Amino acid sequence: MPSWHRFRDAEPVPGQKKRKNREAEASRRLAARTAPGTGRWVVHFETQDHAEYREYVRRLRAVPEQAGLTRADLEVARLDALCGREVHPTTYRLSVFVPNP
Repeated sequence: MPSWHRFRDAEPVPGQKKRKNREAEASRRLAARTAPGTGRWVVHFETQDHAEYREYVRRLRAVPEQAGLTRADLEVARLDALCGREVHPTTYRLSVFVPNP
């Protein structure tokens, strides 16, 4: 097998380690910020229409103040798609983390 096929011997891509470390740190900060006991998730918007959901999220990203949110609120927003079955249709939900006072 040629040497360029050995993945273990390959050098890392330039900047890859920095990017992975930055992403891991951001993930740790988010986990600490939303840890159990520090607040709760509040449903901000819910619908069963996917097009309406996409449009709402698009408008929210453009001007979050119209919905009473800030850009910081959107950093910890959760976009959920609760998959439906025959009896229950798919539900799309936008939740915002609200810290304890």
